[in-house]
Amino acid sequence: MRSAERENLPCYVDRRGSGSSKWDALEERFGREDLIPLWVADGDFCAPRAIREAIAARAGHPVYGYTEYGEGFFEAIASWYRRRFGWEIDREWIVPEHGVVISLNLAIEAYTDPGDGVIVQTPIYPPFLKGVKRHRRRLLENRLVADPEGYRIDFEDLEAKAAEAKLLLLCSPHNPSTRAWSEEELSRIAAIAEAHDLIVVSDEIHSDIVYDRIHRPFSSLPGMQKRSLVLHAPSKTFQIAGLNTSYAIVPDDSLRRRYRIAHERAGLDNGNCFGIVALEAAYREGEAWLEAMLQIYRENIEYVSDFLRKHTPKIRPLPVEATYLVWLDCRETGLNDEALRSFFVDEARLALNPGIAFGEAGSGFMRLNVATSRDLLREAMERLERAYRQRGFV
Repeated sequence: MRSAERENLPCYVDRRGSGSSKWDALEERFGREDLIPLWVADGDFCAPRAIREAIAARAGHPVYGYTEYGEGFFEAIASWYRRRFGWEIDREWIVPEHGVVISLNLAIEAYTDPGDGVIVQTPIYPPFLKGVKRHRRRLLENRLVADPEGYRIDFEDLEAKAAEAKLLLLCSPHNPSTRAWSEEELSRIAAIAEAHDLIVVSDEIHSDIVYDRIHRPFSSLPGMQKRSLVLHAPSKTFQIAGLNTSYAIVPDDSLRRRYRIAHERAGLDNGNCFGIVALEAAYREGEAWLEAMLQIYRENIEYVSDFLRKHTPKIRPLPVEATYLVWLDCRETGLNDEALRSFFVDEARLALNPGIAFGEAGSGFMRLNVATSRDLLREAMERLERAYRQRGFV
């Protein structure tokens, strides 16, 4: 760990006792404390040195008052998008925000009215479902189709749902399936949005963690600047989710005005003084650290996937194209969702996200987070194999 710190490489950190939701809320969320937490999409690695130094320097100023988003904030985001995704964005398109989930909710409010149809592609990150329901919009479920090679979009159903909808909440890359949508798939979604006058809100918070292709921001597709917005944050990428700093990229003037009205109505203003300097440092100096982190994720995903295929064949990992998550198909165990959760918690002593939390389409699945140390993953796999054999699944 000390060597990694000296070389500015990712290093595992024991987070117990730090107020970590992932580690310190196990009793509250799962009913017991003796679990290895592999659930919420939050990593256990130190943030890049540049971020820590930027925060320490800002902390050296003894006043932590209301803070503006300076030009450096917008320049850092534009530069990141130019370098990582090849997309030139204007400064005025960027709307600073306090979290991607907040932006999702603001977009639902800004672009729809109660009773309007909103499409989500299930299984899906739970705040998508909650946001639609809480705003009393009509949930239109475009279920993804699962096969041994992963998930694919049911475009015929998407087209049918689009005729009833005003808004599509896209997750790109997709959580929990880990699909990194291809340019062809994104272009087909764009064509449907154009044909049915849909606004597309694209949650791209995992777009920096893609393995075999370059991520394509949805609003960079032809014709999509006028009918879409991209939501992003450095939180998942650089282990800084607790700083509550994100942004929306809204190229169209009219869409941006409507978004800002919802933002102001919610009373959101100013920024997190530490989150602002952290974002700037991350996007200016964090790329080498990120590339090293991606290699760790690749190796952890490969280790977990290979172990499961060899030792617990009725718990099948789907291919991972993006994120540090593994979506487990547990349907061959024959356990219902309640029994499946109990098996992982009470028998394997592992805390994972139950698939049913991602909608009915997630029934029979579990989501596993590999953003932790190899030693912990090894212990977790050993626990799972023991519980699997004791159950007589083999």
